Amino acid sequence: MAIRFHCDHCGKEIKADDSAGGKWGKCPSCHHKLYVPNLNISDELRLAPIDETEEQKRKRLMAETYELTQDILKEREVPEGATDFGGPASEMNEKELTKNIILYLRQMADGELGDAETTAAAIASHGRQAVAIIDRIALTDIPEPELADLAPQVLAGLIRTLRSKIG
Repeated sequence: MAIRFHCDHCGKEIKADDSAGGKWGKCPSCHHKLYVPNLNISDELRLAPIDETEEQKRKRLMAETYELTQDILKEREVPEGATDFGGPASEMNEKELTKNIILYLRQMADGELGDAETTAAAIASHGRQAVAIIDRIALTDIPEPELADLAPQVLAGLIRTLRSKIG
C-alpha cells in the first residue's frame, strides 16, 4: 500500500512506497526536502495537555480586550445635532487657531486631559483649516518653543491623535 501525502512547500500530492515511511526525501515536483510520514500507529504524535492557567489567562485577556473596545466605541458616539465635540463653531483666525493647537498639545503632554478635550472641541469646529495647521506643525523640523521639551515621538503621537479627532 502506498503512502499518500502533500508536499509542505508546493502542495503537490505525493505517493511514496511503504518502505519510505519515516524517512526524509525530496518532492519530485519542487525538490523540497520533506519528511515521508510513517503509517505505523506507534509513530503518532500525541497532543500535549492544555494548560488550564494559560487558557484562563487567554480568556481573561480576550474579555478585557472586548470591554476596552466597547468603552472606546461608547466614547466615540456623538449625540444627535452635535458637532464632533458637541460645541458650536466659533470665529477664530489662523493665529488663534495655531495657539489653540499648541495649547492642546501642551495640555495633553502635561496630562490636563479635561482641558485638552475642551480645547480640541474649539479646534475641531475648524476642520480643514485646523488640519492644515496641524500638518504644518508636524512637518517642521524645529518644534514650537512651547513644545520644544517634548520628545519628537511623543509630539508626533499627540499630533496624530489630534488630527484623527478632527478627521
